[in-house]
Amino acid sequence: MVKNNNFFHTIARFLFPEPPVSNRVSLFLLVARVIFGVLLMTHGIQKASHFTTLQSGFYDPLRVGSTVSLSLAIFAEIACSLGFILGAFYRLALIPMMFTMLVAFFSFHREDPFAAKELPFVYFCIFLLMFLAGPGKYALDYFITKQISRSNNV
Repeated sequence: MVKNNNFFHTIARFLFPEPPVSNRVSLFLLVARVIFGVLLMTHGIQKASHFTTLQSGFYDPLRVGSTVSLSLAIFAEIACSLGFILGAFYRLALIPMMFTMLVAFFSFHREDPFAAKELPFVYFCIFLLMFLAGPGKYALDYFITKQISRSNNV
């Protein structure tokens, strides 16, 4: 039974990491989440608004069909960006966002000069750093963590 509790504790720590101690760092992380989340979200909104035009010829690196690939990109760029901005299931939201940027960098733009690859590379680096840093205190995950801690202490 102890092993099971350790497993769930490990999963909870991954999903809801301890926030940085400093309010200043948390504010910085919030601002970065909003800026980069909104920037990526604009790409997804553009794709969603041109869905019918893009769906037949959208790049399909996973070989699941161009409509599904487009839908996955829109999900990563809109839904996951929203979770990232709000700090809700923060690390889970970042995984599809980072994956989408890696596909753009290594697959879609593979033949392009670095200037064309630069934006997905920058996004990936920022998202990786944010993944490692955690969401900070000003995130829904922080409040979830507090609730989990309270329920464990009862």
